[in-house]
Amino acid sequence: MLYNYLISFLLAVPLVGALLILLIKKDKDDLVRYFGLFISVAAFVVSLIIYFGYDAARGGFQLNEKYMWISNLHISYSVGIDGISLLLVLLTTFLTPLTLLSSWKSITKNVKGFTFFMLLLEVGMLGVFVSLDLFLFYIFWEAMLIPMYFIIGIWGGPRRVYASVKFFLFTMFGSLLMLVAIIWIGVYASGTLGHFSSDLIELYGIGPTIQYNIQLWMFLAFALSFAIKVPIFPLHTWLPDAHVEAPTAGSVILAGVLLKMGTYGLLRFCLPLFPQAALYFAPYISVLAIIGIIYGALVAMVQKDMKKLVAYSSVAHLGFVVLGIFALTQESMQGAVIQMVNHGLSTGALFLLVGVVYDRMHTRLIAEYGGIAKIVPVFAVFLMIASLSSIGLPGLNGFVGEFLILLGTFKSPVLDSWWYAGFAASGVIFAAVYLLWMYQRVVFGEVKNPKVNELKDMNKREVFILSAIFVFVIWIGVYPSTFLKVSESSTQKVIEQVLNIQNNGAK
Repeated sequence: MLYNYLISFLLAVPLVGALLILLIKKDKDDLVRYFGLFISVAAFVVSLIIYFGYDAARGGFQLNEKYMWISNLHISYSVGIDGISLLLVLLTTFLTPLTLLSSWKSITKNVKGFTFFMLLLEVGMLGVFVSLDLFLFYIFWEAMLIPMYFIIGIWGGPRRVYASVKFFLFTMFGSLLMLVAIIWIGVYASGTLGHFSSDLIELYGIGPTIQYNIQLWMFLAFALSFAIKVPIFPLHTWLPDAHVEAPTAGSVILAGVLLKMGTYGLLRFCLPLFPQAALYFAPYISVLAIIGIIYGALVAMVQKDMKKLVAYSSVAHLGFVVLGIFALTQESMQGAVIQMVNHGLSTGALFLLVGVVYDRMHTRLIAEYGGIAKIVPVFAVFLMIASLSSIGLPGLNGFVGEFLILLGTFKSPVLDSWWYAGFAASGVIFAAVYLLWMYQRVVFGEVKNPKVNELKDMNKREVFILSAIFVFVIWIGVYPSTFLKVSESSTQKVIEQVLNIQNNGAK
């Protein structure tokens, strides 16, 4: 019986934990750290129970809970999970305790506030992935902004206030248009259902009946909000600032999970709710995704700051995910979902590794390093694995996602041209250029900065964090079907919801 309430329990664990942290005295930093870690691990355990209980063969939304919230408007607390959201929930609960562990020594100012906001952020992210009511989704989507704003603004770098305000304003602007679209589709649903509705399952049946020209505007309102979060070129300008100024833990969560909320939104809402508009805009969005892949890689090549280089690499990698979504084939869609997870792991690892040397040297400039392979050999090995994972080396996780996306794009009946895959493939080459060049300049060569000689290698805590990530980097690279089979039926359902419209229109 308790199993049926697991999703609510998953949301309650970090929420209650965050509130309990407020009751701990300010000078008890170690107690706060251990308690925050315990709560985040508990949330991960709950997500594992959900994972092992999920019936991938049956597919669809499972563990559904629905309770009327605002009865006059038929707005409900409605949550559930399918294969796509399950993988992203697992990614969220897996990375959160690792980020708290990574900030054990680096966050010394107001540890209580930092841990509180990290757990609150986890609640917001999980809520986005499990919401089956558009109004509830919007509440979680907006609520997530607040803790991230404070994490960047209080514990960030020298330009943290500018970066946090820019992040907040960009996301807020897109969100308001989405709110207008949510209200509009809810009012439109009242013509069919006899009442206002924000229930996602009900709207899946109503969305495709919306007049074509109105569908185009509704799609754009939702897509703009999600495109800012991804971010899709040219809406990416907030990302490098936010990444560079955020503390290491904030950067890991920002890259690992928050950006996936945008691609998840495109998959969960834009495509099934507005299928005709999705088919119309697919080539245009795919072009923007490919521009992002190439532009992000070229800008990453010229970066002097390691963290900024990794930030721009996210623009390129998320371009692959968006391309996979709008190619609308089973291979590309599966590749997009697994690439969301892959990017969270490999880019999260890169940000953690940049944080490791920054804590010791207090600089992220590539020119300040060089020749550290002999001084910190363990770090050099871990950085190599993370870089190769991000590049997409066969045998590691990145290859699986990129291969499936390119294969699916090449076969796409919607894009119907080989050049989409051809141009996107150049991003793989560019990724090798900027990451291996960065690696060569940081790790090899002669020691030019005498401070490098004082570097200490990774400690046991840091090795544990990165090792936990690399277990999945190799697992997905060697045996991806463990995770691909979880999302298979869910991605197939999304494709059917869109392409059936095309087939019916052809008849």
